[in-house]
Amino acid sequence: MLDIKFIRENKDVVIAGAKKKHIEVDIEQLLKLDDLRKELQVKVEEKRAEQNTASNAIASADDAERARIIDSMSSVKQALKLSEEELAKVMQDWRTLMVQVPNVPDMSVPDGDSDADNQEIKTWGEIPKFDFEPKNHIDIMLDHNMVDLERGTKVAGFRGYYLKNDGARLAWAIWQYAQQFFLQKEFTPMIVPSLVRREAFLGSGYLPQGEDDLYKTQDGDYLAGTAEVATMGYYMNEVIEKSTLPEKFLSFSPCYRREAGAHGKDTRGLIRVHEFYKWEQVILCEASHEESVKWHEWLNRNTEEFIESLKIPYHTVVNCGGDLGLGQVKKYDIELWVPGENTYREIASTSYFHDFQTRRLNIRYKDDAGIMRFAHSMNSTAVPTPRILVSIIENYQRADGSIEIPEVLRSFMGKYAIEKRN
Repeated sequence: MLDIKFIRENKDVVIAGAKKKHIEVDIEQLLKLDDLRKELQVKVEEKRAEQNTASNAIASADDAERARIIDSMSSVKQALKLSEEELAKVMQDWRTLMVQVPNVPDMSVPDGDSDADNQEIKTWGEIPKFDFEPKNHIDIMLDHNMVDLERGTKVAGFRGYYLKNDGARLAWAIWQYAQQFFLQKEFTPMIVPSLVRREAFLGSGYLPQGEDDLYKTQDGDYLAGTAEVATMGYYMNEVIEKSTLPEKFLSFSPCYRREAGAHGKDTRGLIRVHEFYKWEQVILCEASHEESVKWHEWLNRNTEEFIESLKIPYHTVVNCGGDLGLGQVKKYDIELWVPGENTYREIASTSYFHDFQTRRLNIRYKDDAGIMRFAHSMNSTAVPTPRILVSIIENYQRADGSIEIPEVLRSFMGKYAIEKRN
């Protein structure tokens, strides 16, 4: 959430930022509501002051004067009640608009309508050239009894799956390797909740705009599609010590997404599923644009290095305005080469938010001058499973039907290859 003072003083910038993100919000109406909010707050405070003055006078008045004061205050009491009710309604409308105002994107974010307009800024690795007709991950995994999609659908519904045998072992190997790899970078490891209260979703910016993609319980809680939500909620409504910044978390959790609007896309296989697992990097740092940019680049590079250690070709893109979320100032996507589709597919995203999330979540610290400030936040996917299996299996397939195991995963798998089944 942006500061209303910032919105008022930089109205044109905020409107231009919303336009760049293709997000509709009525800033003029918000400012009118803010004027009315302040006017009503003054009126309410004046009426309350009158009440307090009268209450003090009553304590020392005689019976006749006391009766007169009480009688005269009945109109003040009624006026206060009406003003408080009006203020409550205005505050509700004001808050509704405030949480719809998007963060202002960085000047370096390119214009564009969708992910088709994202700009490639880096490529790494050589696209494999097979001397045989390569298969897609579905056929390969079915051939090796690594996945069962039919029974997954029977039990879990559309996009359900079972990982089996070396499919499960490979996912576990990635989890273990990811833990080893990222914890060398001095993260605090956490296993975080997937069932999370609405406040954390509002605070991290996934509500109200992203509600269609969330599973909701009868109690009003939600299943998170990323460990970022619970991790950001960890310090909600707390003041943290400046000396601990930056706080760096490596969080793990099951994740759930309805994939609303994805009908007809990736209906088979492991690219787009409703239930998955993810390691997530999250950082809280000082309220400095330079610090945010520095740690944003660092997080993204961590994931690039992880992919490079697996020796999978990838490219990195900077997301255009139309492909940014409500709170993101800037975002990178890392996309892995998928031979079966002859294209790159997203595996990780890295974003920074300035104080957009922490203002909503009320996460603060005192700077060296003793001034209370909202921390800055950023996050990056470390690795998701089972999606990464797609690129590993397709890029490492062999002509004889076996699958080579990436060197860094062999110690966790206990073998060099997944041999062809007889």
